[in-house]
Amino acid sequence: MDDTPSRLPTALPALRSKAREAGFIMSSEDRTGSLLAALAAARPSARILELGTGVGEGTAWLLSGMDPDSCLTTVELDPALQVFAQEQLGADPRVTFVSGDGGAWLEDFDGAPFDLVFADTWPGKFTHLDEALDLVAPGGTYLIDDLFPQPGWPEGHEASVKRLLAELDEREGFRCVRLAWASGLLMAVRTA
Repeated sequence: MDDTPSRLPTALPALRSKAREAGFIMSSEDRTGSLLAALAAARPSARILELGTGVGEGTAWLLSGMDPDSCLTTVELDPALQVFAQEQLGADPRVTFVSGDGGAWLEDFDGAPFDLVFADTWPGKFTHLDEALDLVAPGGTYLIDDLFPQPGWPEGHEASVKRLLAELDEREGFRCVRLAWASGLLMAVRTA
């Protein structure tokens, strides 16, 4: 079976071009994107949080799966990257772009929980994990990627990944599944 997605978001080619121009190599791959679109489609009127906009490839996938009543908040530390996403996707009223530190945003956010939290950067994954998990609504999904070795990983990062996976596997109130697929994923569903 070929698991290459057949339906790609229309903005993806332009976003990929911008990623190449910027030297940005950490965009979500297509299989992960396809899963994001499916998870977004599974929840009508969903509230979705993306931590780590990058140039917006994951954002485009999420938007492609969302219904008209869903909303997406996407947070990115580097405004020079996020501007590409804003140029391509900013006219969509379902998305809100936040430029700033994801960890600080997680600490300060006091709104309603999210049906899907995609942590594609350090805050919400390797830092501020408790804050991110607290924002997952009952029955909601927490997804992380890039758990297989990646170009640009700092020295010793593999040990950080192992600790994170072990912590999530033992986390009360969540049912986790590791997916040895794409860039290496973990999906956790809030059960309590």
